Amino acid sequence: MFVNFEWREGNQVELLINGCQFFPSVFDSIRSARHEILLETFIIFDDEVGRELKDALLEAAAKQVKIDITVDGYGTADLNSDYIADLKAAGINMHIYDPRPRRLGMRTNLFRRLHRKIVVVDGEVAYIGGINFGADHLPEKDPMGKQDYAVRVHGPIVDDIRAAATSFLLEHQAIQELPELTSAAPEAGKADILMAIRDNNSHPTDIEDQYLLAIQSASSRLIIANAYFFPSYRIWHELANASRRGVKVTLILQGQPDRPWTRSLSSFLYSRLLNVGVRIYEYKERPLHGKIAIVDHEWVTVGSSNLDPLSLSLNLEANLFIRDARLNKNVYEHLVDIVNNSSQEVTREIATKGHWWRAPFTVASFHFLRHFPNIVGWRPAHSPKIKPLTVKTSKKKRVLR
Repeated sequence: MFVNFEWREGNQVELLINGCQFFPSVFDSIRSARHEILLETFIIFDDEVGRELKDALLEAAAKQVKIDITVDGYGTADLNSDYIADLKAAGINMHIYDPRPRRLGMRTNLFRRLHRKIVVVDGEVAYIGGINFGADHLPEKDPMGKQDYAVRVHGPIVDDIRAAATSFLLEHQAIQELPELTSAAPEAGKADILMAIRDNNSHPTDIEDQYLLAIQSASSRLIIANAYFFPSYRIWHELANASRRGVKVTLILQGQPDRPWTRSLSSFLYSRLLNVGVRIYEYKERPLHGKIAIVDHEWVTVGSSNLDPLSLSLNLEANLFIRDARLNKNVYEHLVDIVNNSSQEVTREIATKGHWWRAPFTVASFHFLRHFPNIVGWRPAHSPKIKPLTVKTSKKKRVLR
């Protein structure tokens, strides 16, 4: 189902850093719900965070709130079946995107993942970001907890976020009709916000296009903090062009990666970008899972999309693009603090260290990944579907289907 998104005026936006700010806010909104909760996420774990989410949802369901939860068949493949059974028994609608059979114990739905992280409550408040529902997003409790971001929004943009979530369910026949709320979300602040999604139908390049427009328009500063950075050729070239015309371009990338091979692939770009004046920092305090950027003094983006082939060409993603000077200032000050206190600058010496022996691998891998989405397209067509998440009881154990 095609949904046309436009810039919406009159919104209020709040930056949420890490799970310590995100989870309490989301859970409070869920417990306060009166009519409807829409939740999409890549991962729910049955840990202290997942169990608090479950408790909040059960509390809302007890008040007859209509609840639809959609999870990814790869990211949430191992969720405890009792967890699902308890939610379904409370009348909560559980959906799973592209569930696939295992082969030799391995998950086979490797591509076209539901990577969006969206929560909408009563059509009044919404959350978008990169934070999954798991304790690995609590760095104050886990030294290797992920550094990540989300935003909480009020205002007319909530209608668009809700439209994206409900239309997704309707398109995949997970619901039979588009539910109506009594009125549109009223103006709540001064931020202009654009909802942008990436899918494999009507919006294949929307997020990438917004990044490109912002980079091309940059006049003074541009900071990108992104977990998995091997972007399209177009983004790569525009970053170099921005630096050449005098924009202060800064990249904050993983220095303590949760997947070490991603750093090797990203580092292929380091020397080329350093040569045109781009400054690169590796965040060392913990794994960086964020997908956040600012341009000049108003533009900000926060969402689920990495700058890599999976996010830009295969996954289902959701970002907000925001024009708000206050939020831009807050994000800028936070990222500068990360650069100054938790990161190591990448010099040409660091970038080229060991380059002679790993260069063939990184070059081949980089170009393979750049063309990987097209390679996947040569395979027989596979159209992922949303299915009800059910629990099937076998003689050995209860398993998710």
